[in-house]
Amino acid sequence: MKGPKKGARELALDALLKIETEGAYSNLAVNRLLGGHDLSRKDAALATELIYGTIQRKNTLDFCISRYVSDSGKRLSPWVVQLLRMSFYQIVYLDRIPPHAAVNEAVTIARKRGHAGIAGLVNAVLRRALREPERMNLPENLPPAAAISLAHSHPEWLVARWIREFGEETARRICEANNVPPRTAIRVNPLRASRDDVLDMLQSEGIRARASGIAPAGIVAEDGGHLAARPGFARGMYSIQDESSMLVAEMLDPKPGMTVLDCCAAPGGKTAHIAEKMENRGTVIANDLHPHKVRLIEQQLERLGLTCVRTETGDATELPQRHAPESFDRILLDAPCTGFGVIRRKPDLKWSKREEDIAAICAVQARLLDAVSGLVKPGGILVYSTCTLEREENEEQVDAFLVRHPEFEPDESAAGRLPALRASFAEPGRLRIFPHDFGSDGFFIAALRKRSFHG
Repeated sequence: MKGPKKGARELALDALLKIETEGAYSNLAVNRLLGGHDLSRKDAALATELIYGTIQRKNTLDFCISRYVSDSGKRLSPWVVQLLRMSFYQIVYLDRIPPHAAVNEAVTIARKRGHAGIAGLVNAVLRRALREPERMNLPENLPPAAAISLAHSHPEWLVARWIREFGEETARRICEANNVPPRTAIRVNPLRASRDDVLDMLQSEGIRARASGIAPAGIVAEDGGHLAARPGFARGMYSIQDESSMLVAEMLDPKPGMTVLDCCAAPGGKTAHIAEKMENRGTVIANDLHPHKVRLIEQQLERLGLTCVRTETGDATELPQRHAPESFDRILLDAPCTGFGVIRRKPDLKWSKREEDIAAICAVQARLLDAVSGLVKPGGILVYSTCTLEREENEEQVDAFLVRHPEFEPDESAAGRLPALRASFAEPGRLRIFPHDFGSDGFFIAALRKRSFHG
């Protein structure tokens, strides 16, 4: 017999507990929640906000809780800690929810999941927070890394690293931007529609949308909701993709009739963009390590009507065993990385990564670069991209590659392909996007041209 239907807050609590105790990914947990429960649009939005917001602000929320409960992490069950975090998030950050309503809902959930004693504790802690909000004021005169970490809820080691690499002001702006909900961007499929056609269609459906100022094929929807559920998506008129991610294919500059390799292609957004820019003429090889991810690529291609792509499954370091040397006009290595440029989309990522992870992932990136570089034709272009901010994974990785492979040089013409972003090219052939620059994901893209030797 089914129990009573769970509301948005209780479902959000279930998801938060899975993420915290079982290592579930926040984006997948949200997708499962929205797909597995018949929530109204309002309740779905609330549950999503509570999950992402509570994870994003975990440092700050734990500080607030500690002002009213001593040793809360040691004394309280994990679900009670999550319930308090979620409740403090509503009290501190969500103006549209009356604080007393948040308290009453929390007490109801505590009584349902626990016992009268737990409900009493939750009630007492939250009501004290309403009576004495000044106890939540953040301490003054902290060192910069600690102050930014606490105010904007990022691991202190990561903030300290960004301060060393980019300076205190940029580190603070990165952390602020990471706590802003991501907006929805779409990439128009020019084989099915023009950007103006899609803009007109969205606006006729009551969606406030505008052309991207940085991505030639992009549209930004200010209030689009779930655009993948709309008819235009099913008809292959557009794909969901962040504006920064769209810049990768622009930097690669594929042309109709070329032979192109996408080394780590899943889930296929960049692969499809490459094929669209090639007008579906030529050959694109889309490789990925995991068979189930290759199926995701194939589903995208079918929806978009792209037939020039051939998928492969295998380790990208073994691509030279499957393809002849110097056989590709363009190669994209969208490399595995720490992902610190997409924290606003995957807030759990900042809590799950450790500083020692960076060196390990850098070693993988270097192996991949070395493996695939021999497949580029003379005069061809190799694009290396990541969705992280770390110099070690980005500029330093490219510098070391160019020392090992003097047959490559920066593609100085790359900035001309993205005239709106010339200021973001600090060095020839290298584009860096911070999350606060344009409200898009943090990305690094380097275009490297293989020298043409004559005689």
